[in-house]
Amino acid sequence: MASVDTVRAALERHRYIGSSRIATVTYLAYQLRKPVLVEGPPGVGKTELAKTAARMLGLPLIRLQCYEGLDEAKALYEWKYGKQLLYIQVLKEQLDDALGGAKGLRQSVERLHEYGDIFFSEEFLEPRPLLKALREAEGSVLLIDEIDKSDEEFESLLLEMLSDYQVTIPEIGTIAASGQPPIVFLTSNNSREVSDALKRRCLHLYIPYPDAALEQQIIQAKVPEITLELRRQLVAFVQALREMDLRKAPAISETIDWARTLLLLHIDALDDGWIRETLNVLLKFQDDVESVEAQLPYLTRRVAGI
Repeated sequence: MASVDTVRAALERHRYIGSSRIATVTYLAYQLRKPVLVEGPPGVGKTELAKTAARMLGLPLIRLQCYEGLDEAKALYEWKYGKQLLYIQVLKEQLDDALGGAKGLRQSVERLHEYGDIFFSEEFLEPRPLLKALREAEGSVLLIDEIDKSDEEFESLLLEMLSDYQVTIPEIGTIAASGQPPIVFLTSNNSREVSDALKRRCLHLYIPYPDAALEQQIIQAKVPEITLELRRQLVAFVQALREMDLRKAPAISETIDWARTLLLLHIDALDDGWIRETLNVLLKFQDDVESVEAQLPYLTRRVAGI
């Protein structure tokens, strides 16, 4: 992580092919320990960037998958209720010893309150991804995936951690990062706007669909066995599909899956027949498949350069 160039070279060694902007933001995230909000269409490599950064740095990857209704019990911590109940039962059985000769109701209640504090200590705390990331003494990569699927209330829960790398638990107090703070990647598919407060705490990175040259490099890295000509053809075909008015354009992940499919089927060159048989790998909606099938003669001529 000595420079942007070394970061880009390290990403490529781990078969993540991206722009210089991606390498720059990754370098800054490491050096400044600033969270990164990675936005872009689904399947362009947002989640894969966090995974690759963890492998590249030799750090554990801690992932939090966001969804509607996500709260602190699933993201930050919860209490080990079963263990608390077990200890309460033991306390009941040892009640005389616990009270220790206390006289009167007031003294008895005060003595029992001391045990109540024990039940809400770190011994009974079950850490969830956010707290686990803070407790990694050597650092970690924290992936908060699809933040746009969570509620705005959950974003507010993140603000303290993203700005100060600490969280506050009412019964215990503030818990700061044990050692190196985590490197945080938040991804968003832009299904809704995230709050300005969250954006202010993050570096911003937008990953678009790649151009043809970059996509060919990605396919070469991910599916090196495929021939040069077939790689050129399939990337040209996918690039043409992205220009059409489809419900869901094929992403990089679908291009990689299609390349592996063609390789598995021992296909050396694209033709109408094989494209029809494998379109379901690229396209996820039947009306998109039908739209593309209607345009296949034009698309195959374009791929062939006719």
